[in-house]
Amino acid sequence: MAGCALRQPLPLLLLPGRSLICCARLRSTAAAPKQKEEAAAAAKAEARARGQAQRRLRDVPRPPPAPARMPDFSNSREAYRSKTSAQLLRSLLVFRLCSYDVLVNRHKELINLSRALLGRWLFRKLMKMTFYGQFVAGEDQEDIKPLIRRNRTFGVGSILDYSVEDDLTQEEAETKEMESCESLGLKDGEGEVQREKKFQPHRQFGDRRESVISARTYFYADESKCDQHMETFLKCILASGGSSEDGFAAIKLTALGRPQFLLQFSEVLVKWRSFFRHLAAEQGLAGQDAVDTKLDLEHLQETLARLGIGTLDEITHWFNGEKIGLSGTVDLLDWNSLIDNRTKVAKLFVVPNVQTGTVEPLLHQFTEQEELQMKRMLQRIDVLAKRALEMGVCLMVDAEQTYFQPAISRLTLEMQRKFNTEKPVIFNTYQCYLKDAYDNVTVDVELSRRENWYFGAKLVRGAYMEQERKRAKEVGYEDPINESYKATNAMYHRCLDYILDEIKVNRRANVMVASHNESTVNYTLQRMHDLGLHPSARKIYFGQLLGMSDQITFPLGQAGYPVYKYVPYGPVEEVLPYLSRRAQENKGMVAGTQRERRLLWGELKRRTTAGELFKPVS
Repeated sequence: MAGCALRQPLPLLLLPGRSLICCARLRSTAAAPKQKEEAAAAAKAEARARGQAQRRLRDVPRPPPAPARMPDFSNSREAYRSKTSAQLLRSLLVFRLCSYDVLVNRHKELINLSRALLGRWLFRKLMKMTFYGQFVAGEDQEDIKPLIRRNRTFGVGSILDYSVEDDLTQEEAETKEMESCESLGLKDGEGEVQREKKFQPHRQFGDRRESVISARTYFYADESKCDQHMETFLKCILASGGSSEDGFAAIKLTALGRPQFLLQFSEVLVKWRSFFRHLAAEQGLAGQDAVDTKLDLEHLQETLARLGIGTLDEITHWFNGEKIGLSGTVDLLDWNSLIDNRTKVAKLFVVPNVQTGTVEPLLHQFTEQEELQMKRMLQRIDVLAKRALEMGVCLMVDAEQTYFQPAISRLTLEMQRKFNTEKPVIFNTYQCYLKDAYDNVTVDVELSRRENWYFGAKLVRGAYMEQERKRAKEVGYEDPINESYKATNAMYHRCLDYILDEIKVNRRANVMVASHNESTVNYTLQRMHDLGLHPSARKIYFGQLLGMSDQITFPLGQAGYPVYKYVPYGPVEEVLPYLSRRAQENKGMVAGTQRERRLLWGELKRRTTAGELFKPVS
């Protein structure tokens, strides 16, 4: 109705002389030639006047946005304006308890003892007054709305995450992992090609929760459980869309299907990329950044023919049919497009074998049940992306272990190509403690530029370092992690710089700086200032966990920067694994929590001196 109301009056509003023109057209054709000429001249003059007026409106310089205010992360008053004095005391208590190794190391026994002594009701009350109240927003979608709205008044958005996990024993977790990561075709041990150790399941690392303190873990039970996870994520998207503007929801792909698919598809993708590097080395291009490596097409075709992958005519037809190499070179994006999207998902699982000079199936036996499970996983992902687009919510796909991550990134990329055509809806997560993080970021940015869709990234340092190092060493493959924390910081800033430069020249790129590191946040703010990237453009976001680093989050929000809290929610008993990780993480972040505790004490002293200790939050 509103559209109809606007459609007709607009010409009259914008072109005030239109009625005169219309009347002139209705005059008798017998009018004197002089009158016709006068009317035509008047119409032309009016048209010129309208054009000049419109040009003047266009040429009026718009006032530039006000200079961005640099937040002060040492200002306790600004950092804790949203908190009551009771909440400040709770934070101090929780952070203090997290500093005691004996409490953190034996937290599970203490939780069980407290539950037994206090009973369910008192235990829940105690948790809500301490750890649960500090790190979790509430039990369900309705329960979390007051916190989301209060944070919004201070310029802080929300990334919703339903943080319920199955509380499995180590043996149960290992059994589930082995059963869900092994193919029926491989169990028979017949006909498979040489598998990479990294992409094989290993029972000693079956419990993926080991040494992981900042990420939740899903284990596959059956397809109905995956459907339940999808429904949970849908409710999370609905809650985010209904309680805040431009909100985010977080998902994990291991919750949506059998991890065997991710494991094997990752191996396929890694082997194809390794083959590309092998071909690049043959052309003397070893050591170049992935995005800059371009193979000579003619040389490439001759090499593939020499390896016996096909005749020269067949290979030439192959590239021509895919319209690849029209410029005379083939880069990694061209090469990746050769992985066929065939009717049977199983036919994706082919890998190049340099020794035999053939392209072989990764598995010779693939059951109909496995085929169906893979397709259902893809369908669940598609359902979530469509709902996020409908609700105006950004969907953030969390990163996972390196033996799953290539497939997760590829599937996320396919979602971005489909759903990020008009605005950034799907965000991929890049773990900057990985040696190949820069290559992954630059290649994906280049693809978004070529195909003209919105690139969305969340940059993190990474959650699985200790586990990944141990697995690589014991299983026997190259450690994927940077050699030091310093190298990881350098990688983070390198990836960030590349995306910020892309935002400067191409407004279709977007990034979330997900970090509790104050130096990294300050570095980003300085780079934004240097590049003239204003926070009002909402291309660069910041993110921290609920209950942590408020001295970073809230000053950013009040200074006008897009900043978000990662907001977990769920019933008390079912989020205990999440709370355990938060306690361990705060124990590990000694320097950060000490600074936060000093600021909390400083704010309590200021309020006491100013007579504001019991003053309501403004």
